[in-house]
Amino acid sequence: MRSAPIVVHRPSAAGGRRVTVYRRGRDEILGTAYSDHDVVVFLEALGIPDPDGVLNDPKWLEWRDGPDRPWPTAPEGR
Repeated sequence: MRSAPIVVHRPSAAGGRRVTVYRRGRDEILGTAYSDHDVVVFLEALGIPDPDGVLNDPKWLEWRDGPDRPWPTAPEGR
């Protein structure tokens, strides 16, 4: 059983975290987030009301394999 439809996956070596959403019976990759702001942008694109409030709501979003905060240092050029 899924805990939340949106998953922020473990941090990559580059510091970003893949973000996926489960809909239409499958996982869809939304992109790579390097900050809370990036996650909020993905949530806004999905049409989720109050995307900032969803960041800490386990019914909507699961932070996987790593702390949800603080974010790792962004790679050069970000």
